[in-house]
This record gives sequence, C-alpha cells and structure tokens, in this order.
Amino acid sequence: MTVVHSFPAVLDDRADTLILGSMPGIPSLAAGMYYANPRNSFWPIMGELFDAGPRQTYAQRLQRLQDEGIALWDVLKLCRREGSLDSSIDPDSEVANDFAALFERHPRIGRVFFNGAKAEQAYRRAVVARGLHPASVAMARLPSTSPANAGTPVADKLEAWRAVTR
Repeated sequence: MTVVHSFPAVLDDRADTLILGSMPGIPSLAAGMYYANPRNSFWPIMGELFDAGPRQTYAQRLQRLQDEGIALWDVLKLCRREGSLDSSIDPDSEVANDFAALFERHPRIGRVFFNGAKAEQAYRRAVVARGLHPASVAMARLPSTSPANAGTPVADKLEAWRAVTR
C-alpha cells in the first residue's frame, strides 16, 4: 500500500463552515487540488450554491468559498491506500489532521459538514472520540460527491448540500 498525504486546509479568518473529505483521490493528489476528478460532483455543486464551479479557475473557486466563509480540509493527514476509494484506506494507518489547533485558531467555525460516510467515520473516531471536537460546533454528514457514489443522483446530492448555505 502507498502512503498518501492530504493537502493543507483552505481557510481564512472568515471561516464559519468547514467541509471535510476523508483523503484526496489519485486525480486530486496528482493535480494538487481538492476534488480534481472531473467526475466528482463537488465543484458543480459548489457552482450551483456559491458560483464556485468548474467554469472558474481553481484559485477563483477557492476564493469564492472563502468569501462565503467556507473552509475545506480532509480528516486524514495521511494513510495507506491503494487507488482512490475510501474503502481501500487501511484503518490502522489513519493519522488525523490537527483539529484541536484548527478550532483554536479559527473559533468562528460553528459547523462541520462531512463529504460522505468515510469522512464522518474517521472524524468521529479520531477527533470526537478523543474529546477534540468543540461541543458548540454542529456536525452533519452529506452525501459523498465522489463518482463512487453514482447511485445517488447529482440533483439529490445538490438538494442535500443546500444545507451548507443555511
């Protein structure tokens, strides 16, 4: 299995909402960009919700999200995995990012949304179970935008992801 590392968080002092994935897939790691797989519905959904869609450059998309108070990160700092699927992550190899420091430096964050079940599962195990999640911060899982979640229509994903705008 290959050791893979996530990206730094994308956030600034205006962040009040944090969207967490589990670990970037191969296309994202190769491109050095969050949600780079063209079949991932994350950016089309962000385009609908925040005008941060694929028509814009990656830098423009990130800026639009930051302007809306949205931060991006992954639960895992590193893990061992073959391929891109969350189901391929070796659970014994999971190392979480430093959420205690993130919440300390960004006290305005009041909501955490998980991009799929694996992100929520890893966060609950590595952060919540260790008492590192602030009680005042709400959490909610949203349907994964991954192409592996092809059974959920994009329209249904979009409707669920509207929770981020409220």
